[in-house]
Amino acid sequence: MPSLPRTPAGAAISLILLSIVTTHAQQAAFTRDQKQIIDTIRTIFVAAKADDMGRFDSVVTPGFYLYDAGQRFDGEAIMKLMKSLHAQGRHFEWNVTEPDVHVYGNVAWIAYVNKGSVGDASGTTEQNWLESAFLQKQNGKWKIVFMHSTRVPPPK
Repeated sequence: MPSLPRTPAGAAISLILLSIVTTHAQQAAFTRDQKQIIDTIRTIFVAAKADDMGRFDSVVTPGFYLYDAGQRFDGEAIMKLMKSLHAQGRHFEWNVTEPDVHVYGNVAWIAYVNKGSVGDASGTTEQNWLESAFLQKQNGKWKIVFMHSTRVPPPK
């Protein structure tokens, strides 16, 4: 049987290792609903990157809206903006990382760090956003009701 650390530094190292193992175990232990919620967010990103309104509509509720860049957008408005940006040569990469998912019956919320990039013909810049969404389960499928995105300023 391993002995317990006998010094404050040893105890601190043990706590750090325990924290890393616990975080990894929590990420690996998402429930089926939590995995579906994460996949729903990923699907909206795929739809926006491809200007695919049908796919977009498949994962949002009627009345969906989002706050981004200091504005409120409904589904049609955000997709119209994305299509316009793509036509100008802008491209985006979005990824759900560090998801924190909470399910309460047929409603849920997720907070995550969106680690991605924004680019055009002049180059690509890494970008992170702090994002969250509220979802509702309808006919066994998770749909996004509301999203919020805050751009993380680049380091100085």
